[in-house]
Amino acid sequence: MSEPRSLSSASMIRLVAAREISARLRDKNFIISSVVILVLLIGTLALQVALDSGGETTRVGVVGEAGDLRPALTAQGEALGVDVTVTRHADEAAARRAVEDGDVDGAVLAAGEAPRLLVEDESGGSLQAVVQGAVAQLALAEQLAAAGITDLDVPEVEVTALDPDADQEGQRVVAAIIGAGLLYGLLILFGQFIAQGVVEEKASRVVELLLATMKPWQLLAGKILGLGVLGLAQIVVVAVVGVAGAIAFDVVDIPGELVGTAVSVVLWFVLAYAFYAAIFAVAASLVSRQEDLGTVLMPTTLVLVAAFVVGIQAAADPDGALARVTSLVPGLSPLVMPVRQAAGEVAAWEVGLAVVLMLVAVALIVRLGGRIYAGALLRTGGKVTMREALKAERG
Repeated sequence: MSEPRSLSSASMIRLVAAREISARLRDKNFIISSVVILVLLIGTLALQVALDSGGETTRVGVVGEAGDLRPALTAQGEALGVDVTVTRHADEAAARRAVEDGDVDGAVLAAGEAPRLLVEDESGGSLQAVVQGAVAQLALAEQLAAAGITDLDVPEVEVTALDPDADQEGQRVVAAIIGAGLLYGLLILFGQFIAQGVVEEKASRVVELLLATMKPWQLLAGKILGLGVLGLAQIVVVAVVGVAGAIAFDVVDIPGELVGTAVSVVLWFVLAYAFYAAIFAVAASLVSRQEDLGTVLMPTTLVLVAAFVVGIQAAADPDGALARVTSLVPGLSPLVMPVRQAAGEVAAWEVGLAVVLMLVAVALIVRLGGRIYAGALLRTGGKVTMREALKAERG
């Protein structure tokens, strides 16, 4: 009777990946974090929409001869950036009721040589400025007409913008910084998931059962692949919701470039995840208790924090020496390069070099990290140094 055929390496990796995906989909922390990210994103979009639509407004009522002020009030509001709504009232009593009921912010009455402004308490700055400007404009026109001057040749001011694309550049930079922040948060989140999973398996001796049927590198690859699929799905969903929401609510003027920035952040996430996931898993394999995780993960976490801080700084000075150098350094480049690309012109060779250096770094980390992971995985009871892990793996 022939022995059952063993599963191939690819099958082993897929089994581990499926196990990780299934475990995290049942994890309340993962579900809560996903919901929180989406809620924060939607809340940010809603706040931006509210701010964009929250321009200053004022409602003015006019009575009798003051009705002639209506065009002047509207024009003055446009000049001052105030949305003016003008309503007519039959008499002063109707205007008073409108002010008292809050239907208008103030009512202009024609009485004697100068109109009067009725308000409930006191006139706001914009209301008084609009009415005073309109009255002055109308009075000036009447005086010029009385003097026989009816057609003034007033030159139109020509506006020349020194940086007409500044607003669009600002939108690109904000989108890139939000993307870098999202990438940073997901790398920390999924790095913690990987590290906690490794320590849980070591502490419960589950890893001994797993290694009886597969090699350490297969277990490591499956963990990284499984959580990587979830992380990629999460960042893609967030990117799609964010871009679609920004376009639907007309938050941005450059939808095409916004999509490009989102795609760039997603692609950099793939490289960054492969790099940091291996480091987190290897670091976690050196300890056997959850309490010791903070110590071994702190250096990598600090690198991520530094990368995010430098990325924000790159938004202000994309061509500075710090931004140019760090955008090429493996581990830092995923959080710096997208911001540099959004904030200024980056040569194609720089982006290509950064990608190549990241790929080389990932290959080296996975190769060396796999050896450390294999040597430390079965050693329990205390913290293992990298040298001890490498010696155990060679033995």
